[in-house]
Amino acid sequence: MMNPSQSLILVVDPYSTGCMVAQEISKRGYPIMAIWTKGFAPEMKSHIPVSCRDLTYIAQLDDRDGWSLDDLVAAIKSEAGKAAANKLGRNSNYSDDDDYYYTIAGCIAGGEAGVDMADLLSEKLGVLSNGTKGDFANRRDKKVQQDLVRDAGMRAVRQACGETFEEVEDFLKSETFPVVLKPTDSAGSDGVKLCESMEEAKTHFHHLLSVEAVNGGYNTKVLCQEFLRGKEYVIDHVSRNGVHKTMMVWVYDKRPRNGSQFVYFGMLPIDPKSEEAKVLIPYTRGVLDALGMAHGPSHGEAIMTKDGPCLVEMNCRAHGGDGNWAPLGRALTGGKYCQIEATAAAYLDEEEFSAIPDTPPSPLKAHGLEVNLVSYSKGKVLTMPGFDVIKKLPSFVWLSPAASVGSEVKYTVDLITSPGCAVLMNNDNKVLQKDLEFIRYLEEINGLFVYETKGESLARPTAATFGVGSLPPSGKKGAHRRIVSIDRPSMLRIMSQDRPELRGGLMKRFTTVDASKEVVVVVDPYSTGCLIVKEIQSRGFKVIALWTKGFSEEMKKHVPLSCGTMVYFKEVAEGDNMGETTRDLYKAAGALRIVACMCGGEAGVDTADLVSERLLVRTNGTQGAFAFRRDKKVQQELLKAAGMRSIRQAAGKQFSDVESFLQGEHYPVVLKPTDSAGTDGVKLCHDLEEAKEHFTHLLETEAVNGGYNTEVLCQEFLCGKEYVVDTVSRDGEHKTTAVWVYDKRPANGAAFVYFGMLPIDTGSLESKLLIKYNDSVLDALGMKNGAGHGEVILTPSGPCLVEMNCRAQGGDGNWRSLARALTGGYSQVEACVDAYLDKKSFHSLPKIPPSPAKAFGQEVILVSFAEGDVIGTPGYDEIKDLESFVCLETGVAVGCRVERTVDLLTGVGSAILLHEDEEVVKRDIAKIREMEKKNELFELKQSSRLMTAVSSLNFQNLNLAEGSLE
Repeated sequence: MMNPSQSLILVVDPYSTGCMVAQEISKRGYPIMAIWTKGFAPEMKSHIPVSCRDLTYIAQLDDRDGWSLDDLVAAIKSEAGKAAANKLGRNSNYSDDDDYYYTIAGCIAGGEAGVDMADLLSEKLGVLSNGTKGDFANRRDKKVQQDLVRDAGMRAVRQACGETFEEVEDFLKSETFPVVLKPTDSAGSDGVKLCESMEEAKTHFHHLLSVEAVNGGYNTKVLCQEFLRGKEYVIDHVSRNGVHKTMMVWVYDKRPRNGSQFVYFGMLPIDPKSEEAKVLIPYTRGVLDALGMAHGPSHGEAIMTKDGPCLVEMNCRAHGGDGNWAPLGRALTGGKYCQIEATAAAYLDEEEFSAIPDTPPSPLKAHGLEVNLVSYSKGKVLTMPGFDVIKKLPSFVWLSPAASVGSEVKYTVDLITSPGCAVLMNNDNKVLQKDLEFIRYLEEINGLFVYETKGESLARPTAATFGVGSLPPSGKKGAHRRIVSIDRPSMLRIMSQDRPELRGGLMKRFTTVDASKEVVVVVDPYSTGCLIVKEIQSRGFKVIALWTKGFSEEMKKHVPLSCGTMVYFKEVAEGDNMGETTRDLYKAAGALRIVACMCGGEAGVDTADLVSERLLVRTNGTQGAFAFRRDKKVQQELLKAAGMRSIRQAAGKQFSDVESFLQGEHYPVVLKPTDSAGTDGVKLCHDLEEAKEHFTHLLETEAVNGGYNTEVLCQEFLCGKEYVVDTVSRDGEHKTTAVWVYDKRPANGAAFVYFGMLPIDTGSLESKLLIKYNDSVLDALGMKNGAGHGEVILTPSGPCLVEMNCRAQGGDGNWRSLARALTGGYSQVEACVDAYLDKKSFHSLPKIPPSPAKAFGQEVILVSFAEGDVIGTPGYDEIKDLESFVCLETGVAVGCRVERTVDLLTGVGSAILLHEDEEVVKRDIAKIREMEKKNELFELKQSSRLMTAVSSLNFQNLNLAEGSLE
């Protein structure tokens, strides 16, 4: 009998369940040294189960480049000697004799990456070893496994393997798709993918040879195999001297869900006397013999095909998953052992190993299973009440969430999108089944999570919408998110360099006064407001920027890329009262005369009306109800009072104010802040509960323009096409500068996805209806001066206002070059400045744009039909080479993640196309749509469709694993 305290056990690459095996050996009094193989990733060394955080080694040794096996053995003995000297308290008097204090009594693999080295070392050291002789030297190679099984006369997978695609091409041409591609020495589901076509197989083949394996190092060969159809099983063994003891047989519960054919719902133990176990156990033992697996743990994966069991792959190490199945495994065998204890016995105690039963007891001594959680919803996690409930179930053993507060949950379509897993166990099967049914019920009612409420895009897309992909802090990759121009370093704006007609204005403006002695106040200039400032300055006027209270510093940086750096004559902060504000403005103006005051964005509308009225310059005033014209509720009331079609609505500062309206209205209904900007806070709510939740949310969150919402507006949901009417007014005379319609279609499972914004011929019947209605809206709202951006739905009963934005169209003014080309030389930007500063030029503008338009074009909103991490953007080059290309704005760049487009938040950018030939524009639009459908906008990092056992690597929050048992 060996002396455990001086019998050193080497564990090669101890991670996941390997740490639990090492811990079991340590509990028996044996010292352990960790050996890390070449190329083993540093982050994998920290892949330690929660229950093993106190595991210690007498030494840890990295195998170094250039070392031979003899060098490694010498280094091991040296490290053992140093550890011995340290233990004996004579570090400074270390001698060669200390090298012999420890006797190396065993060498085992602590994970898939350590299998080959463990075989080499154990053979070299003369301890229990599976050896490296003949074909057995490559037993970890999945191709070799199948060849050895086939040579033994057993059912094996049809396959081909190669270092180049040409070596497997003939096999792939002869095989029925789908086929499986994997690295020959993969760990778990590392790199395994089900390929549906030859093209996909070729792409994944090259991908596997170019990426680092999850355990470290690079793949050198790729294995192509037939796709086995049938139930998938796991058979765990431990062996010593060729005697194989079955630890457990498991079966995967896989079902079609969420559009995916194979979603993992769990892993269930199989009675060893069942008909399938009676076939699987002898087959698996035959595989172990064929592979020369005489010692140690093994984790076999097999499919029960129509002609019997067939090996998927034999993992020459313990079952992974951080050993979270261990408490269940022990209970199933009567509480005495599982694969972890049996592995320690196989290497350290032959007598104990011999006493372990040949197979688990039948019937099993407990009832239990591993449950893979399935999400039928998606969103950003606010709370996780379902997980707290699961932990209180009578059968609860252990839980590992893959989500946390603040993370994004997706529909479960594979292991990666599973929100976590749990282990349930109970002596009473009825209690177990009841608990399992309750978990499935929680999933179906979306009870696992409460999500943060979010706006649903029911209004005009803006440039902020398409800045969707900036890198998170520290360069970490993350899902693309909505950003605005304040994130300019991560925005990409590509302009055509060979369209001279787009450079500069197409219609020159001159002033007949001495503009150098005059100054214009622009309140909260951001987005398109910056373009208005630049236009004012181009005419010789100075500009004072007046920033309203609560306007955030971040929003001040929301400057379109085309504007460069903004320079103002002076900048003034709004005072505590209007008197103070006007005094500060006069002081800033000095000797200059203030000739106009206009808003530079939604947040500045109210203050611009107040200040302009106080300064006695052109104003919309603040008298009566007009003082609240920016209030969306007031807008509809004013229309109703004028006898015009308006939205049914109710508004309130508390939910009780709108509850009766919501109870009587047909759903869905729209909720928004009364003074929202664009889609800020707008949401389509489908029931009373959702409406109540969003109502509360709006009153608790800060508006995008700064400040807090004080009142929430609830409105009927208008059905019909959505239009935009852009106008400019002077002294009650309204000029329409453009009419647009949104191209919305169903895509990616969503009913309304924006595909573009198209100009409408002003001579069309719909334009005539819209323009007349919109002019009446402006009159009803007392909008006599300045820009207006009306959003209108053409319902079966005629046009109906969604909301009137009392400022210019937003979107950073990216539409400006298109609008100028359509009109032959002007846009809302120039017309707005004319309205305030150049009466003659304003009156010379046509009341509506010319019909037909002077050019053809549209804003194309880009749609993604794929999701993944972006490693290339070839579609950008294709788009910018289009004949009608003007500009492209997107926040998606290499290193960020895109999702399938289902709303504005998942949009991936927009492009402006413009040409004098309509057919050229149509052709270029068709090209973009073709690229979208073929997923050619982006080159995405390959992600395998997982087909093998669930690993804790699939669950990101390993530190969140919780359990009731060790």
